[in-house]
Amino acid sequence: MVSLLIALAALAAWLYLLIFNSGFWRLTEHDRRFAPPGASVPQGTHVIAIVPARDEAEVIATSVASLLSQDFPGRFEVVLVDDESADGTGEVARATAAELGAAERLTVLRSDGPADGWTGKIAAMHRGFNHVLGLEKQPDFVLFCDADIAFAPSVLARLVAGATARGTVLSSLMVKLRCESRAEKWFIPAFIFFFQKLYPFRAVNNPESDVAGAAGGVMLVRPESLAEAGGLPAIRGALIDDCALGALMKKQGPIWLGLTDDVFSLRPYPRLVDIERMVTRSAYAQLDYSPAKLAWAVTGMVVVYLVPPFLAVIGESPARETALVTWLIMAQAYMPSLRFYGISPLRALALPGVAACYTWFTAVSAWRHMRGRGGEWKGRYQAPA
Repeated sequence: MVSLLIALAALAAWLYLLIFNSGFWRLTEHDRRFAPPGASVPQGTHVIAIVPARDEAEVIATSVASLLSQDFPGRFEVVLVDDESADGTGEVARATAAELGAAERLTVLRSDGPADGWTGKIAAMHRGFNHVLGLEKQPDFVLFCDADIAFAPSVLARLVAGATARGTVLSSLMVKLRCESRAEKWFIPAFIFFFQKLYPFRAVNNPESDVAGAAGGVMLVRPESLAEAGGLPAIRGALIDDCALGALMKKQGPIWLGLTDDVFSLRPYPRLVDIERMVTRSAYAQLDYSPAKLAWAVTGMVVVYLVPPFLAVIGESPARETALVTWLIMAQAYMPSLRFYGISPLRALALPGVAACYTWFTAVSAWRHMRGRGGEWKGRYQAPA
């Protein structure tokens, strides 16, 4: 009787997620549908990209070149904030711009690192944004983007055209992460699946919904709206900076978040431990550093993801049949994420095992935070004590 009740609880959870969680699993929000038919970039539109970069010499040439090669009909410039890099990141960026004949469109600023109470990335973004606010002519949009991604030439024009037509104050794209190594093929599609479950894109894009989020790789903002919201100091200590910015900006007007096939991550995750580091950096922050929320999250993951295959294999009827149906529903929901990354949908049946690893990563994230080593990024431990 107990096993049947647990199996029914797992089934009810999945039916709720599929029916009432804004269709997160369907992957309907995509940048190719962001700009309405016929939308275009208004004449004279001015955009400045702000790129915080810390020790990114290996990838910054590709990233900067993709930005400076945008097929954009307006005025477009790049401000790179060199965040205490020790590998010549700024010099590589300057050399790349010079090779493209676009040195006048690149500005490299030096950051002295974050002040107390700031995370490094937000501090670097703030340094760049203050520079923009000090310019004589303000841009129509500011594009915050990571230093380890590359853009297809059409992305900026599409993003600006959509933001102009829809009147969004923040328009964000979920970068397509690398999915080449064995570890990436098992764990990257699940990362996107879990993110969309927490921040359903359709709900984020609905002005009537309280759900807000963003993806930090590509965030196009209206600078006047960000300034009116209090600027980046309003989220200075946020470890999950993109979703904090999304929540801040949704108070100012409509926001939009979607997938893209045309912005690629250059950062590889060749081993399981590399994915673990990516997740553990901020997983506990998602739970507000709360032991109680951690306990609930672990319990929920066990019931929703691990109980169905367990009971489907060793349970007794009718709990076994209920659990099997739940497992198949779970797999069906995961298949679109696998297809998006070109992975066989048969791997969907392994989602419980992948979820078990993510649950472990979350517990490790909490353990590292409790040891004062939370939010690690390139030598900085940024989570609050």
